Order: sequence, then structure tokens, then C-alpha cells
Amino acid sequence: MNSAHTSPPGRTVRVRAPGKINVFFRAGPLRPDGYHSVASLYLAVSLYEEVSATSIPGPGQAADPGRASAGTSAAANTAGDGDVIVRLKGNALHSDGALAIPLDGRNLAVRAARLMADVSENAGPVRLDITKRVPVSGGMGGGSADAAAALLACETLWDSGLSREEVSHLAAELGADVPFGLLGGAAVGLGVGDELTPALAPSPLHWVLVQADFGLATPEVFRQLDRMRLADGVQPPAPGQVDPAVLAALRAGDAAALAGVLANDLQRAAVALAPQLADVLAAGKQHGALATLVSGSGPTIAMLAADEAAALELAGKLAAEGHNSLAVHGPVHGAKIVSDVTR
Repeated sequence: MNSAHTSPPGRTVRVRAPGKINVFFRAGPLRPDGYHSVASLYLAVSLYEEVSATSIPGPGQAADPGRASAGTSAAANTAGDGDVIVRLKGNALHSDGALAIPLDGRNLAVRAARLMADVSENAGPVRLDITKRVPVSGGMGGGSADAAAALLACETLWDSGLSREEVSHLAAELGADVPFGLLGGAAVGLGVGDELTPALAPSPLHWVLVQADFGLATPEVFRQLDRMRLADGVQPPAPGQVDPAVLAALRAGDAAALAGVLANDLQRAAVALAPQLADVLAAGKQHGALATLVSGSGPTIAMLAADEAAALELAGKLAAEGHNSLAVHGPVHGAKIVSDVTR
């Protein structure tokens, strides 16, 4: 990274980006390149990841005396990896206290910062403070939201001068869900999910998310789906579009109509790998959800409610049974700068 014209140490750009649910998800057969063609309807919901990018001293620069204590907490986990330092807070630990995500170059946010540095003349050493709220390995694109937030934060921190479209092209290099983390709202995703077209969703829809205390790795869920299809002797063709009925219900803001057309090809694979999810799906219907489905590759369950009051009531009933439930709404905006300050 070039440190000749970087932001002064102590400048911090804070960005938040939403998690997502897949209102509709169809997957084709395994392709020769190891991926699956998909047709997905992404919906960004009001559960946000937050990434702060802070310029830190490079070689020969004076240390910022306030840097060591800024933003720290007892739950913070810190690691250095070259010119990117990561501090992790929030929903980031397994039940045994171990870190749920890596803090080195395997972390999507670290990769995002380095990718932006490659195209930025003013890039320099940076600290990323990542606050996790979206479930880790939960089927809601939390890592992709981190990457989208890190891209926007570092682009702003380093005054890179890229257009939003150019940032989105970089996002696509990091993973299929990362461009949607930038876009937000509602969007149809084709190809491997990265060919995005915004979808009209003028009215908010209300959901209850039930988070699991474990994760499911997306590649393993896809492998399970492939195994189940092979056993069934059925291989559907590559999907070419999202069901028009889903798009119509979204445009109308009609939760009841949407409930009848929700679909997720990965749901049966996720339930096969984690059979306890079937009980959660059933509990949602029992307590008044219009529809329930596994979000993406799971194990987070998304439950559609008639309105905000119904979502709050449903979340309360599930919480009383010991479920980790949260009422959210969507669509919401994509990655957005929250603050830009120099201390």
C-alpha cells in the first residue's frame, strides 16, 4: 500500500450494510466450474453489519496516542495481517468462546480492503473494526455485508474516486452476494447470483428471524442438495427467472400473496443436515406466521408476518419458547456511510 498521500492517522469512516434473506431461490445442477446457476430474489432486511475503517500509522509515522483505546471492548478480538488490522465485536463467537470467523486474509472484509487498496493511489495501513449482528454462517450474507461495507469505507477513507458501479464490479470479484450488500433493497440475482436487477418493492414487509446457535457452510448445503437430487434421479434445468408471482406480490406489498409463492431449493438440504430446523419451521406456522422458510443455505429461519404488530407478537411467542427471535423489516438500503470523522 502506498502511504505517501494517505488519510491522516485517526480518520475513521463507519459504514453499515444489511443482511439479506432469499425470498425465492432456485438452483440448477452442478456446473463444470463447480458452481450452480441460480435465480434468486434478494431482500435486504433491517439487521446490519457495521465496519469502521481507520487510518493507522505506517512506517515512520507517529503513533496516534488515542488509537489503542478507541472503540475497544472486553469482547473485542484483534489480529494483524500485513497492512490490515482487524478488531471483531458483537455476534462473533461460538458457544465455546472460539472465534466464529477468521481475522486474516480469509476474511472477506480483509480481502475487500486489499482489493480496494490495489486500485487506490492513496491507500495506506488500515484498521477494520467489524461489529457482527448478522448470524455467522446463517444464510443471511453477513460476511458479504462486511465485505460491501469494507469496500465503501476504504474507498471513502482513501478518496479513491470510484463510482458506485466501479465499486460494485470490485464487489463481484469477492463473491456473488457482495454486490447486493452494496445495492440493498430488493433485487433479482441470476447467473451465480451476481447478475443483479433491482426489483420494485415500495412497501415494507415484516419478518421474524430465528437464529440458530450453530452454522451451516453454504458449500456443504449445496453438496447435500446435489446428493439428494442424484438419489431422486431428478436434475432440474438451470433456472432462467424468478417466479413472476413473487415479483408481483413484492410490487403490491401483499404479504399474503407472497406467502403462497416463497420457495428455496436449499431448504430440504439444510433440514437434512440440521433436522431440528423442521421444528422451528413448524413452530412459526403454529404461532401465526403466514409462511416460513430457511434463509438461503440456513440455518437462520425467516418467517413472514402479516404486518409489524404480527411480527412483534410472533417474535415474542417464539422467544417465550426459548428461540433466538428478532422482528425485522425489508427492503432497506444497502451499504451506507454512517460517519466520517478524524480524531
